[in-house]
Amino acid sequence: MTALVEALRRLRDAPADAPLVEYEGRWWTWGEVSRHAAQLEARIEAATAGEHVRVAVVLGNRPASVAALLATLGSGRPILTLNPMQPAPRVAAAAVAAKPDLVLAPPALLADPGFTAPLAGVPLLPLSDAADADTAPAQPGAGIDAKPGDVAVEIFTSGTTGSPKRIALTFRQLEVSLASALAHTRGTAADQPLLSGRPGLVALPLVHISGLWGVLQGLCEARPFVLLPRFTVDAWVAAVAKHRPPVTGLPPAAIRAVLDADVPREQLSSLRALNSGTAPLDPALSEEFTARFGIPILSVYGATEFSGAVAGWSIADHRQYATAKKGSVGRAFPGVSLRTVTSDGAPTATGEVGQLEVRTPQAGRTDWVRTNDLARIDNDGFVWIVGRADDVIIRGGFKISPVVVAAALMKHPAVREASVLGLPDSRLGQVPVAAVELEPHVEAPDPEDLREFCRAHLTAYEVPTAVVILPALPRSASMKVDRTALTAMVEAALVAGAPAPA
Repeated sequence: MTALVEALRRLRDAPADAPLVEYEGRWWTWGEVSRHAAQLEARIEAATAGEHVRVAVVLGNRPASVAALLATLGSGRPILTLNPMQPAPRVAAAAVAAKPDLVLAPPALLADPGFTAPLAGVPLLPLSDAADADTAPAQPGAGIDAKPGDVAVEIFTSGTTGSPKRIALTFRQLEVSLASALAHTRGTAADQPLLSGRPGLVALPLVHISGLWGVLQGLCEARPFVLLPRFTVDAWVAAVAKHRPPVTGLPPAAIRAVLDADVPREQLSSLRALNSGTAPLDPALSEEFTARFGIPILSVYGATEFSGAVAGWSIADHRQYATAKKGSVGRAFPGVSLRTVTSDGAPTATGEVGQLEVRTPQAGRTDWVRTNDLARIDNDGFVWIVGRADDVIIRGGFKISPVVVAAALMKHPAVREASVLGLPDSRLGQVPVAAVELEPHVEAPDPEDLREFCRAHLTAYEVPTAVVILPALPRSASMKVDRTALTAMVEAALVAGAPAPA
């Protein structure tokens, strides 16, 4: 049996009336959720043959999803996550491609032929928030004894740069990730009654590694948590003000939304720090938030393939290095090694930009794993992400970093956020094209004026051939810019505008 399964089964000793998860203002007790989990586990066993079945779950941010995690992982069975925010045919297509033994889905989805028809022959079970009133096993998690190397979760990447990839994470990977983060924050699994203490806060979707990780952390630490159906500024601020967590996390886009909402400082006064991951954090945004609320933002860096974060800032590091290491994503977590290499795999010198490689048990292997991120690492081990190797634009033989071009555009007072794409060009191979989202309540600048603005900050070949102004940049469930959707929007805008070549 793995440590993760043991931690989840430890909850069986919690009082039935202990609060487990708050959802839309109501606390669901351990008794309610565990009863639901036990019923799901019994139905999974009845609907399938064999113990090591793969259960696909349409994993929305709901108490039923928490019960599903207990019914699968708590019994040593792998879970395959499906995104409830996608149209029914896309959810079904993802399930068909993954070939699960059984699917748990909300009743509304089970009534949609666009979902059920492609899955004909696969057992489909309803996943609703209310457990049945009939008799069910007293406790969930009686299932099988999983081994550390067994697959625990099959989760899709965010798919912001292309089609989402299905990543298999083992029980061991999740265990190492949870332990590494705990060691990084110098936290301890406090010897306190089960399901007591200050609640955690989960604001990101469970189908994203950050949201799933937050729920698993709460369950493994036997600590109650607040689960938001989705992130909204009002709901998030209300949860922080009510439960007063010392630390929680948000992606950069959500941090910007909090700033724009003019939230009273006292509403967030419990926070000693705010973690930020899933997307690059603009140092100017971090400084603005800290100036407004007096709360430092601690960047973290990770990926679905590493079952969470592998590097980040600690509060102690922030106190000592915040100014000197501005823009860094922090240092490697305990048990993680980082280095940068050239395209042919030779290690780069300290401080030189190269492709980032990671060595950690969180990756499920012992060798170096190369990422698509370009980074530099200084003598103190701090890491700066400077772009992605697969995003480099080659314009007539000149290499252009989209991050550099976007940063130049964001110096303009009217530009809130920018994203830069490399589009095909018959003469030069690729050309940079920018999409921008403007600050609210500003007069929209002429796109050509934005191009001219770039000339003061970029070399001539880096200046985008066109700038497209959008009402908002499209985002994925994890609030990253969805580059696939953005490409379609930019191409449509360019066709409609038919700009002259630059």
